[in-house]
Amino acid sequence: MTAGKGGHHGPPPDNFALSEVPIAELQAQMTSGRQTARRLVDLYTRRIADLDQRGPRLNHVLEVNPDARTIADQLDTERRAGRVRGPLHGIPILIKDNIATADRMETTAGSLALLGARPPRDSFLAQKLREAGAVILGKTNLSEWANFRSSRSTSGWSGRGGQCHNAYAYDRQPSGSSSGSGVAAASSSCAAAIGTETSGSIISPANASGVVGVKPTVGLISRSGIIPISHTQDTAGPMARTVADAAALLTALAGTDPADEATAEADAHKSDYTRALDVDGLRGARIGILRGTNVDPKIQPLYDAAIALLRQRGAELVDPLTFAPQLNNGGDLLQWEFKTDLERYFAEWAPTSPIKTLDDLIAFNRREAAREMPYFQQETVEASARRGPLTSPAYLQLKERLLRAARTDGIDAIMQSQRLDAIVTVTGGPARPIDLVSGDSGGGTGVPGITGVAATAGYPHITVPMGYVHGLPVGLSFGGRAWSEATLLRLAFAYEQASRARRAPGFAACPAL
Repeated sequence: MTAGKGGHHGPPPDNFALSEVPIAELQAQMTSGRQTARRLVDLYTRRIADLDQRGPRLNHVLEVNPDARTIADQLDTERRAGRVRGPLHGIPILIKDNIATADRMETTAGSLALLGARPPRDSFLAQKLREAGAVILGKTNLSEWANFRSSRSTSGWSGRGGQCHNAYAYDRQPSGSSSGSGVAAASSSCAAAIGTETSGSIISPANASGVVGVKPTVGLISRSGIIPISHTQDTAGPMARTVADAAALLTALAGTDPADEATAEADAHKSDYTRALDVDGLRGARIGILRGTNVDPKIQPLYDAAIALLRQRGAELVDPLTFAPQLNNGGDLLQWEFKTDLERYFAEWAPTSPIKTLDDLIAFNRREAAREMPYFQQETVEASARRGPLTSPAYLQLKERLLRAARTDGIDAIMQSQRLDAIVTVTGGPARPIDLVSGDSGGGTGVPGITGVAATAGYPHITVPMGYVHGLPVGLSFGGRAWSEATLLRLAFAYEQASRARRAPGFAACPAL
């Protein structure tokens, strides 16, 4: 069962001029005069229409920026005058619809409740993109409220956008919550995209869409103006077809923002991440390999081949690595922070909205239940609304325990004791079928993951395409200590270049089972 803005009308034309074209090549084409930012905007805009309106109806982009062509024209004028701001000058980027922009676009987190509540200024992230010369092309669909509304939700569904579909197989979900951003990057609907993550919301959809996802250290990228869940775990990050594109985007986004105290150390730690990329970057690296029991037999050969390739390319492996931190009740922490953080966002970034509190949001959803809650409810929001203040001893003790378990006694301890540069594991399984009746269902890989512990710790995590199961992507994860993005990108790039695993999506009606 699927829902959205129309049925499946078959694959789009396979001769799209910008399919799989990396950012450096786009930049080279503009430098040579063969291409312009205006032309790129027009091509990607047409691609989005082909995918969402005329072709497979992916529902992955909520709106295209009505000012994109004007912005592109201005950037082309700058280029002709000899001013090029950097590697992203004139490059069209799609961003998730929970990132505030002070323009004619909406910022809603996929909810009808925030339609018309225009932010008074750009988020710091949007500001950084504009300063770098990127064209903010539009806003992508997502799991509504970044998938923090119900434990029975279906990933990629929002009241505003309907169901987003996986580009590799229409009946499969794109995971979430950065669903549309993953699909957009995979489908060449933009040069690259921006997602956000609290716990898996960049990594999981990157895995499902066969793209590179970078969940950076919390505090490397500002959250100011991003609709929040948790100030302890929230971050934005790149979603791109290549590690090089993700590194270029991360370089532009990183930096200290006085309005986000978590970024106080960002300027001291950031770098030009593209300089870390080295095809021989695995040589001499010490990597811990997470294995498991009862591993999914469809995934095991891909993982075995990836491990063999890491060894072949010169990595020293600690195999197997024993690592199982205890992170009980992490969702309780998010519920506490969601109430406080979201109500602060309403006051500062949506001052004209009638929605001021979680109780207001709950009441709106009940009034609009036919449109907002046709498939799942809002029990997570309701539970969060009952939480107390962040001065509560129960909250403070829970936060301290979780951070100690994930950081000091978790990632820091194992990486120090084993002298590791990274921890590697399978990112996740292939995309599951869309099920609007029962919502997301379980089904693991049998291999211990690092998504949850990296998210709780606020530490970096990168996923890179590893291979395919019946045509559906599966990724390989690289995790590490705080501020180790350059190291992880170096390792991920070397693996990517050696494996060349990524394949463009085929927009199939269903996987070939």
